[in-house]
Amino acid sequence: MKRTIVILSAIFVSSAAFSQAKLDKLTVEKIMRDPKWIGTSPSNPSWSEDGSTLYFQWNPDKAPSDSTYYITLSSKTPVKASVPQKQAINAEGNYIYNEGRTACVFARDGDIIYKDIKTGKEKRITQTVDAESNPQFSFNGTKIVYSRSQNLYAWDIAGGETIQLTNVRTSAPTTGGQQGAGTNPITTGGGRTAGNVQEDWLKNDQLQLFQILKERKEKRELTDAYTKSLPKPKELRSINLDDKTLQGLAISPDGRFVSYRLARAATGAKTTIVPSYVTETGFTTDIPARTKVGSAQGTSDFFIYDREKDTIISVKADSIPGIQDLPDYVKDYPKQLEEKKKKPANRPVFITGPFWSPKGTNAVVEVRSLDNKDRWLMLLDTATGKLKLLDRQRDEAWIGGPGTGGFGGGSTGWIDDNTFWFRSEASGYSHLYTVNVSTKERKALTSGKYEVQQAQLSKDKKHFYISTNEIHPGEQHFYKLTIADGKKEKITTMTGANQVTMSPDEKYFAIVYSYSNKPWELYLQENKPGAKAEQITTKAQSEEFKSYAWKEPEVITFAARDGAQVYARLYKPVNPDPKKPAAIFVHGAGYLQNAHKGWSSYFREYMFNNMLADNGYYVMDIDFRASAGYGRDWRTGIYRHMGGKDLTDNVDAADYLVKNFGVDPKRIGLYGGSYGGFITLMALFTTPDVFAAGAALRPVTDWANYNHGYTSNILNEPFTDSIAYRKSSPIYYADGLKNHLLICHGMVDVNVHFQDAVKLSQRLIELGKENWEIAPYPMEDHGFVEPSSWTDEYKRIFKLFETVLKK
Repeated sequence: MKRTIVILSAIFVSSAAFSQAKLDKLTVEKIMRDPKWIGTSPSNPSWSEDGSTLYFQWNPDKAPSDSTYYITLSSKTPVKASVPQKQAINAEGNYIYNEGRTACVFARDGDIIYKDIKTGKEKRITQTVDAESNPQFSFNGTKIVYSRSQNLYAWDIAGGETIQLTNVRTSAPTTGGQQGAGTNPITTGGGRTAGNVQEDWLKNDQLQLFQILKERKEKRELTDAYTKSLPKPKELRSINLDDKTLQGLAISPDGRFVSYRLARAATGAKTTIVPSYVTETGFTTDIPARTKVGSAQGTSDFFIYDREKDTIISVKADSIPGIQDLPDYVKDYPKQLEEKKKKPANRPVFITGPFWSPKGTNAVVEVRSLDNKDRWLMLLDTATGKLKLLDRQRDEAWIGGPGTGGFGGGSTGWIDDNTFWFRSEASGYSHLYTVNVSTKERKALTSGKYEVQQAQLSKDKKHFYISTNEIHPGEQHFYKLTIADGKKEKITTMTGANQVTMSPDEKYFAIVYSYSNKPWELYLQENKPGAKAEQITTKAQSEEFKSYAWKEPEVITFAARDGAQVYARLYKPVNPDPKKPAAIFVHGAGYLQNAHKGWSSYFREYMFNNMLADNGYYVMDIDFRASAGYGRDWRTGIYRHMGGKDLTDNVDAADYLVKNFGVDPKRIGLYGGSYGGFITLMALFTTPDVFAAGAALRPVTDWANYNHGYTSNILNEPFTDSIAYRKSSPIYYADGLKNHLLICHGMVDVNVHFQDAVKLSQRLIELGKENWEIAPYPMEDHGFVEPSSWTDEYKRIFKLFETVLKK
């Protein structure tokens, strides 16, 4: 009994000590622990269809993974959902309403659910072992169409009958019988086999011997003749896939037109492998990975199946304005330019849609050239397959920006049967536009030097709810925009990042909010003037995390050498080291924003920057050229030259630290991962006198090794624009290394392959360079997951800076 008391006391004391832990001094070991020590933030909010319940993912118990929690409008204390409750949740929150919004339909657990809005009753209209998906109202709202096993089916709301609408087949049906394998029939002189002659004789003999056999044969023949004389039901037209893949199968609101793509995979495209050395079996295994930039790409064709006329129309892009336009960069290759002018060709395109107007009278498709330099919005005549231009966005770099179908995806829709809305960077910033499909008149609903980052049309179609960064590039706020007069009403009030999910009835907003030194929490706000956000969760910061005075980095601007204003986060030390060292953190992803006022996705680096400042360093974290949030020109500032303006922005940041804070120009280091690792290499190789030390984490060393989707946008393809790759790849500049370099890379990185680090290592060896080292992590992918790996990596970075920048 006494022993039990002692054990329980020890547990109580240990638990109390843990809950009261105080973070007096930051160390790498402390900040790189499992992130659960920080606290738990809610994520993925979604509403019930009636807007009475808000669901979200959360982990206040520090379990191995998040669980589903919910609140109601009457009880705002989070409750963990039971297993039956979780099974009843439409986790995607993707409700498809009929035109009158009297009913909705959605997919749950692979089945289709129909719900009457007034009564709240649900009806499961499918319950099969196959997965049904993509439900929508069609046939003028009388049927629900859904997909199953690559075919469309329609369920009649009134009668409950289900009919099959398409007949997609993996290959064309064959006719005739098959000869048995391995047989060698003996033929007679007349071409008939000896076996057939014998069988015919035997059959006739049996019919003459047995009267009942003869009578049954006569009856069967009469039945067959009668069956053949009956009218045959019309067979559905076949859509044969052969060696292609079906994509985007959908139907028009009136049920007449079915649209789809047939995609052909690229042939001859060699894929890479990533060896995994530390395995359960003890054998090295190969992880299948991706292709490289410039590899052959798949193509697709777009079709319309007219169910009324039983015809299939291929939609062609041949007549689209500018379909044969050449990119400007070919002017740098006279021979290539001459050949292309002699043999002009249509550029391959990818067609998405159609996006149908509410009554189904008009359809718009988005056509994007595979070189990503054009996006056309085209009015589609579904009866003929002809296309008419509504809007063309041309970018000699690449199409991108919020809502344009680039990074972050796109969004479009209809205000009425004649007015289509979309976003475009035509003004230099992503803004909201409408176009009248009858008159082709285009109208801007928003304008200014800011981005419309999200857009959602209200259910009465009189307003848009939009997220923008117009107050400050580093702040995200939510607005209600009136379509008629363009007036905006700001809804969110908290400074920082506000990510809003609106209830289906538009009466409430779920706001996931954060600030630069405060992780994400969930708030609830009523949709009415003057409403205040009410905090729902309070677990994003543990007591230990709150015990440290985390710095609120100052968001500043400084002038780059070309006069552009660069936004940055600045961490100033309370007690600067006498040697006045500094460090610059370089964010990854290229198109990403980090000099903002919200909680950073680079939270480990945020904590490490705090630690560096505690140790006397000035620290900067800049949104260099190509970062998100600053418009088209900033986004494309690295076109055909990665390591150009993006690098000089970081060099100019170092100069800013020297001039404004007296930082020693010989004691500046930089570090970053992925794209940040690439910039670190370019900095040490091409501006060797600016940075005394650098840590390149999982860096790209040769852009010809990277993937196609990202790289071809910025540098085109290696065999068509070798100049861009030569200017942009660090491996060509390795001879410039003078100062101290640390390379850290996961060996099972399926994004930026470890091969990049290996090839650069060999190059540095051949060049006789000595002041560099590489740390491989055998069990880590591109984003590390093990605290021990994070700890080892950042202890090496800190040691590098302490050793070199403070020597």
